[in-house]
This record gives sequence, C-alpha cells and structure tokens, in this order.
Amino acid sequence: MINLFSAINWISVLIAFVAYFLLGALWFTLLFKKQYAHSLGKENDTLQNSSPIFFIGPAVCSLVITITSAILIDALGIDSYGKAIEFAFVIGIGYLFTNTVNIAINPNIPKPILYGIISGMFHLIGILIVSVVIVAMR
Repeated sequence: MINLFSAINWISVLIAFVAYFLLGALWFTLLFKKQYAHSLGKENDTLQNSSPIFFIGPAVCSLVITITSAILIDALGIDSYGKAIEFAFVIGIGYLFTNTVNIAINPNIPKPILYGIISGMFHLIGILIVSVVIVAMR
C-alpha cells in the first residue's frame, strides 16, 4: 500500500487549515451573521455557540477536509493554479456544497435553501483557498 501521507507538505496543510477555519469564523460571525441566523429561523435570538463543540467540531472537520484535499491533489498530480481551481470547483460543488444543501433539507432548518447557499458557499470558497495554498507550496 502506498503511504498517502508521505508526500504531503504539512506546512501547507497547516496554513490552508488555518485559513479555512478563520474563513468560517469570519463567515458565520461577521460577514453573514444575520443571514445565517435568518436561515435558522433565529433572527431574533442570540445564537448559543459557547460550547467547545462549536469550535472544536468545525476545526476537526476543516482539518480533515484539508488533509483529504492534500492527498487528492498529490494523487491527481495537480501542479498549477488552474488545475487547483478546477479541482476546488469539482470538489466544492460536487461534494461540499451539494452535501451541505442536502443536510439542510430537513424539518429542523426553516430556510434550507438559504442555509445551504450560505454554508455551501463558505465551503466552496474554503476549498478554493485550501487548494490554491496546497498547490502554491508544492
């Protein structure tokens, strides 16, 4: 079995992960705070996010996505910004955005399409940043 982790530039993974995680912090608490609360039907409430899971969970998920992207970028031989952007759009739309919308379509999300667009676009832009950073540091 080929060691999938041996070719990874862990510094690029760390930088890409931090950028992705910080994008999420800005996205949901500053840039789209009102729209996000509206999508959850909580526009008049203060969102309770002080529990550690609201910080650790997204961090772990962002890290897993970043490591997986690094493995795929290496395995696919992606070595240019154009290919990195193409990869980001295929993965971003094909998996991250689509899965986010699918998860949002449930009775607990009052505005699933809005939620899917807000959260899905975060992931699309996040994977774009991740892909470009990883390719830039290859």
